[in-house]
Amino acid sequence: MTFKLLAVSAALIGFTVTGAVIPGICEEAARAAPIVTAAAGQQTAPDFAGINNWFNSKPLSMADLRGKVVLVDFWTYGCVNCVNTLPHVTELYAKYRDKGLVVVGVHTPEFPFERSASNVQAALKRHGITYPVAQDNDSKTWNAYRNQYWPAQYIIDQHGKIVFQHAGEGRYDEIDRTVAKLLNASS
Repeated sequence: MTFKLLAVSAALIGFTVTGAVIPGICEEAARAAPIVTAAAGQQTAPDFAGINNWFNSKPLSMADLRGKVVLVDFWTYGCVNCVNTLPHVTELYAKYRDKGLVVVGVHTPEFPFERSASNVQAALKRHGITYPVAQDNDSKTWNAYRNQYWPAQYIIDQHGKIVFQHAGEGRYDEIDRTVAKLLNASS
């Protein structure tokens, strides 16, 4: 038994030192390369479904947001990669909210402790998030988008079509340019 415990401990230390990922734990860390799709006129954006709570906003629907550019940001506060993207998302919101951008954070928990509304509220305060956030504890909006990764961003045009999607960190300049181009196209 001691040898087996020692072998498991050594394996865990090896995973930690090399940066390898144990399947099923922190899946977002397993993706070194982000997934990007930039196909204009793609599918119509699904509506928000099965939302447990709305923070910083009354409940929203895609129909309410028609005519606006929308960034849907799937995240969870316990994901390091998600936390790393939050300054960029909040900066984008501050830069373009008066020009027609709506950011909707969709907080979809990976672990049971992330399901707590008070924990989500504390994370919003900690990260200075003032844009609308939907708490998607049952992953219904996540599933409607067929999302698979934390974090993931979807840019939706004024007609309700997904025109850009990206999973992972990075591509901040490309996201900014896409939003800016859509907002200029409407003026």
